[in-house]
Amino acid sequence: MKTLVAFDLDGTLAESKQAIDDEMATLLARLSGVAKVCVISGGDWPQFETQVVGRLPGDATLENFFIMPTTGTKLYRYEDGAWKPIFAEIFTDEERTHILAALDKAVAAAGLHDDKIWGEQIEDRGSQITFSGLGQEAPLDAKKAWDPDRSKRETMQKAAQKELPDLSVNIGGSTSIDITRKGVDKAYGIAKLTQYSGIAPSDMIFMGDATYPGGNDFPVPDKAKVDTIAVATIAETKRAIEAIVLCLG
Repeated sequence: MKTLVAFDLDGTLAESKQAIDDEMATLLARLSGVAKVCVISGGDWPQFETQVVGRLPGDATLENFFIMPTTGTKLYRYEDGAWKPIFAEIFTDEERTHILAALDKAVAAAGLHDDKIWGEQIEDRGSQITFSGLGQEAPLDAKKAWDPDRSKRETMQKAAQKELPDLSVNIGGSTSIDITRKGVDKAYGIAKLTQYSGIAPSDMIFMGDATYPGGNDFPVPDKAKVDTIAVATIAETKRAIEAIVLCLG
């Protein structure tokens, strides 16, 4: 029997940068009563706080949650009545300056200076720097329509990787590219989770909407060797959680 259930966030628990709905919040609370729960994604802590943590109902067992922003380079736990950062692998000033300059060149090379931008295209998340093609505040409909075949993100990924050969450049959400230190992906995050929690990958199960080769969830089954449920919709995630709760409860 599995003792920890891990999730991607956007496209798995909620729409991109949207809060989980009431049903999902209730299901995660029920799951936390029978298992440990991890949410790992590319967003930073404020995004997790808005999308997930702040939506959990009063009966959730908060001590059973592992919240892992920026692809697992940060960890937050609920201790002594508050959410607290446990670790954060932050870029140095030199690394940050190097990445931001390289991203400006890559955006120009990829031709992604779109006319309509909502907010900043480049966001410094401390341990990860993220490029968002339409800006950080783009509406959901625009994001869904921008790059359905991944071609724009793949072009940007190649341009950025050329400028940043010493770092990892991965496709993130529906419009984003994530820059991290070399080797950082969700398998890296799972390894950090194992190190901190003492729970082996064989005792975990993961749900994500991008578990196919090239998807940002693919390293979990491929490298971390965690049993994985591929979900195509948020509704599928809900039904899978219900089944797990029934089995474990």
